[in-house]
Amino acid sequence: MSQTAEAPALPYEIIGGRPVVQRLVDCFYDLMDQEADYAALRAIHAPDLAPMRQSLTGFLCGWLGGPRDWFDANPGRCVMSAHAPIPITPQTAAQWMSAMDRALEDAGIDPDLKTQIRTAFGRMSAGMVR
Repeated sequence: MSQTAEAPALPYEIIGGRPVVQRLVDCFYDLMDQEADYAALRAIHAPDLAPMRQSLTGFLCGWLGGPRDWFDANPGRCVMSAHAPIPITPQTAAQWMSAMDRALEDAGIDPDLKTQIRTAFGRMSAGMVR
């Protein structure tokens, strides 16, 4: 007698899919755009954040196990190579992490998943410092 185990839910499903990812990204960029605490981070971005909002949403959807449209449209591109030409300092990496941490809180994400995402984001942001 064989049993088939159900596959565990993907982080994309646990988080609530694209609407929650979009809410997370919008909150992140709204904080960066509106709060003085993130001025150095904002300064290294283009004046129009709309393309970045779209790109980060697509990236995160695929990264979390959802639709991989961003990866299909950007073959061979990774988050590290995409940020290589940007002068990321310890200050801007810390601001990025702070804004994303606040956005994760505001998005109402499952606490266990939020901890896993924070850990991964912390590693990524630290790895981008030049």
